[in-house]
Amino acid sequence: MKTKTTQPRTAFVEAVLRLYVSLPDSPDRSRPSDRLLAAELEHNHVSLDLIRTALLLGTARRTLGGRPLPTIRSLHYFLPIIEEIRHQPPDPVYLRYLEQRLRATLDGVQPRFSPTSRGLP
Repeated sequence: MKTKTTQPRTAFVEAVLRLYVSLPDSPDRSRPSDRLLAAELEHNHVSLDLIRTALLLGTARRTLGGRPLPTIRSLHYFLPIIEEIRHQPPDPVYLRYLEQRLRATLDGVQPRFSPTSRGLP
């Protein structure tokens, strides 16, 4: 009989998943593959700030892009953006600009996402 081993959920994993499910076009709940990826990101020492930035960029690109896109189905959607940021970090001024544009755009939609929220554990 096979037993399923589960990895303990750390504060980092919980924070990543909370950020992910708070996005406008993401599922209301994370999937097991999302939890595994969050744990892998922690294991690979990817900072929460880098992940936050990737979520901001991805959300801004989707929201401000002008054409409707399907719902994000997995945290894996953001992996290429994380890699992009690792190799070429965006200017902090540009990130503040994107955040302001995104907030203004989402104002009428009752956003669930605060891209630079620092209130996480």
